[in-house]
Amino acid sequence: METTSRVGAQAPAAEGEQQLPSARCTVDGYLRAPFPWYGLDEAFTGPRWLMQVGTAADGAVEHGSIGHGDEPSVRIEAGSVGEPREKFAVVITVAAHPSRRSADGTGLLEATSVSSSAWLAGVGLLSFTWPGQMDHSLRDDWLEQQTEAAWALADDLDGPEWSRLSLPVDGIAVPFHYRESEFGWVLAGSTEAGVHLGAYGRGMSAYGLGFAVVKDIGAYA
Repeated sequence: METTSRVGAQAPAAEGEQQLPSARCTVDGYLRAPFPWYGLDEAFTGPRWLMQVGTAADGAVEHGSIGHGDEPSVRIEAGSVGEPREKFAVVITVAAHPSRRSADGTGLLEATSVSSSAWLAGVGLLSFTWPGQMDHSLRDDWLEQQTEAAWALADDLDGPEWSRLSLPVDGIAVPFHYRESEFGWVLAGSTEAGVHLGAYGRGMSAYGLGFAVVKDIGAYA
């Protein structure tokens, strides 16, 4: 399989540093991207909000996330009786490019691929997941193990953990890699617009989703 990069992915936040929507990016980072942003298509009529952008070593915008539905918080207990069920889907756009020299000429930036978007989606879901039954002293170890597991899964998209799911992108059916877990679902694929797409969510079925270019990302300002 093609060598992939974690393209600036951020691991789940440490205890007391959870990635809450209040810390999400302004629109400025999104406006600097040289590629189109994707979100759910117009069939989704709920709230939409910006999250974060990621950059390469040379400062170029590499990827970013747009949320849809309920703004997620860390899920403390899986399946607790009476627990509010958040419904959200986050769409990640990743610039598709081969390995290339950095802007300052000092090194090489690794290629991105569908695995890059799968990795970002897997880690994104982890950032809003925490099994409350586990002792807090073990949390860092759990996060490290789960993050490495997400990377291993993303690097084996043809493995048994993944199935295929066809979803519309700009009105055209596109094949995606899809997997579910007790914490939610993750999917990843590519578009003809020069970007890879990743997505994750829970409480909202992935089977009825469609994706489309965001016509005016500035409207989120």
